[in-house]
Amino acid sequence: MNAMAPARLPELHQWRVPLTAGLAAAAEARRQVRAAICAWDVHVDPDVAILLTSELVTNAIRHEAGETIMLAVTCSHGQLRVDVHDTARSLPVVVDATGDAETGRGLMLVATLSDEWGFYRTPVGKAVYFTLASGPGLAGRDRGSRRFPDAGTVHFERSCGDAPSPLTAASLSAARLPRRDRAQR
Repeated sequence: MNAMAPARLPELHQWRVPLTAGLAAAAEARRQVRAAICAWDVHVDPDVAILLTSELVTNAIRHEAGETIMLAVTCSHGQLRVDVHDTARSLPVVVDATGDAETGRGLMLVATLSDEWGFYRTPVGKAVYFTLASGPGLAGRDRGSRRFPDAGTVHFERSCGDAPSPLTAASLSAARLPRRDRAQR
């Protein structure tokens, strides 16, 4: 008898966390996203995921009239998705920030580093989301060589320790280099 095993359906993981709209919300959101990536063994760059989460949460807090926002983290069909819900009715707009502007680059980062991003209205306001495609040893779909043609293949090391890795301009630019060059820094 030659029987085929049934196809394994992709697992769906969901995590919803209410966050108090305040200064600590972005840090808590970063911790929650990093914990979800580690708990679900999602193969995305956690630094990119927490940077984009921080941008969405910061925007939500800046425009939020209420006391809480909702963070929703989902992993399904080979992608990580982060939605940030708030009660503001205004829709997000990517602006062309000048070089010396102190704000206005958040959604540009989200649009550049995510595989997909967008927003939708909800009964009480709106939600803004981004997705990162998952792949073994890759940060999304090889962002380094796709977005920055002079860079080699990027393999990000996953860190699931308690302390989140700091994001600086140097670490973001280092992420564009091949792994062997990053290790020499």
